[in-house]
Amino acid sequence: MSESVEVLDRAPGTEIPARQHGKLLKLHSLARTRAAVLKPPRFGLLLGDSTAMKTLYDTIDRVAPTSTTVLIVGESGSGKELVARTIHDKSARPDSPFLALNCGAIPANLIEAELFGHEKGSFTGATRLHKGFFERANGGTLFLDEITEMPIDLQVRLLRVLETGKFFRVGGTSEVPTDVRILAATNRDPRQAIADGRVREDLIYRLSTFPIRVPPLRERAEDSILLARVFVEELNEEHGADKVLSAAAEDRIRTAVWRGNVRELRNVVQRAFIMADDWIAIDDACGLPIVDGSLTDGSVNFDGSRITIEIGATLAEVERQCILSTLSYCRENKRETAKILGMSLKTLYTRLALYKGLRHSSGETSTGERR
Repeated sequence: MSESVEVLDRAPGTEIPARQHGKLLKLHSLARTRAAVLKPPRFGLLLGDSTAMKTLYDTIDRVAPTSTTVLIVGESGSGKELVARTIHDKSARPDSPFLALNCGAIPANLIEAELFGHEKGSFTGATRLHKGFFERANGGTLFLDEITEMPIDLQVRLLRVLETGKFFRVGGTSEVPTDVRILAATNRDPRQAIADGRVREDLIYRLSTFPIRVPPLRERAEDSILLARVFVEELNEEHGADKVLSAAAEDRIRTAVWRGNVRELRNVVQRAFIMADDWIAIDDACGLPIVDGSLTDGSVNFDGSRITIEIGATLAEVERQCILSTLSYCRENKRETAKILGMSLKTLYTRLALYKGLRHSSGETSTGERR
């Protein structure tokens, strides 16, 4: 800090050398950033000062002390597990186990044994008794992430445990009692998941005794800069650095469409931090999300999360923009795009080939520019 004092002590009207001016700017930015994150507005493991987050905090405060089952609904990367951990930490059993199981990450033939455990010799390779998540979380909280990805037949067993508080290990003949609070989460619309046959209606009713919706980052955009600054300070502390987000970087963070929510923001900041010397720049090379301008023609507009259709747009144009916008939203993942749109992968490829042909025949490049 001695250099900043030297610069500030210069006589009025004295010109500050460019190099020292840059350092002074950096010191000022560091001071501003650290003042902002010294005591950031935290609630448990959650961070944010927006109206949407304050509403979430109030909801958690009310349900955490109870033993009520909670269904947490939110987009990928919005912080559903942090919500679950915060509920546990503020519950009547904060010193008891908190175990998290991603129902979509474990093969269907293994998830039953992971949840309920198994007896020795119950199947090939079962050389010893194995306690499952329900048994190991006894007295605490079990967080079932991506609950709509759990196999349907296993949902029946889960429903029975929720109703009776007892279960059988795989290969077992005696019921095992368990006292666990269940918190479940999904990134899907529960009603649509029921309609699609992904999840049992009675299980959703049982889990959603108290539903909580986690707001996506676009609904709490004012928190994006705060989050980015906190991420930078955490990285500075981890690496012994003094890097700072540039004003231009903060502007780009503020205006970006974060489809991957807080997780995507953290990843972009981390990549930019690695590439920076002193000032952190945020650009496309860091994976900054962008909206492809070629997806709009004036009558159908895409803002990264929704499509606006003006009266007078043709049905063919609406279909084209719906397909291209969904493809952009899915980060060019054609299989996921086809799934969301309810069309076959073959049909999607046919449509994309047609649009590509139309684009070239009209003298447009792949980026939407005129030749």
